[in-house]
Amino acid sequence: MTPNRIESATAIASPIVDAELSLGPRIAHGALLSVALAATVVVTALWLTEPDLPYRTRAALIALSLIGATWASYALWVLMQRRVLFARQRLVAGWIAVAFTSVFTAGAFAIAIFGNHASGLAAGAMGLALLAVAGRFLVRARTRLNALQERLRELEAMHGGAA
Repeated sequence: MTPNRIESATAIASPIVDAELSLGPRIAHGALLSVALAATVVVTALWLTEPDLPYRTRAALIALSLIGATWASYALWVLMQRRVLFARQRLVAGWIAVAFTSVFTAGAFAIAIFGNHASGLAAGAMGLALLAVAGRFLVRARTRLNALQERLRELEAMHGGAA
């Protein structure tokens, strides 16, 4: 490779590397980890220290604890990697969002149907809107990851598998 081609490749790759290793996403995931851990500790403490709570309330607190622990685990996973892998991380976050939004929506409609509470219908409708947003983010993340994987295959084919 000639010096001009090396400089050209470096000029193209440098902004990508700078963005990939930027401080902003690390701070954002650090904040997510802190908030998720704090919320999980508070909700779990409430669940464990209030033995006289109704069954439905205890079930809701357990679900919220699991949701918080999952988001904390996700943030820790991101922070433990040597570099930020935006496409894969967005895909994982999208699946988490779709899964928990689905649980919320199903729970809200169950409250409306079995508990005969009109507020469950409003919460379920909000859940459907949130589920649509989460689904859109998941589709966008999957599309971006597929495009990057296709580009990698093209580069590997172009360079004989040494991309």
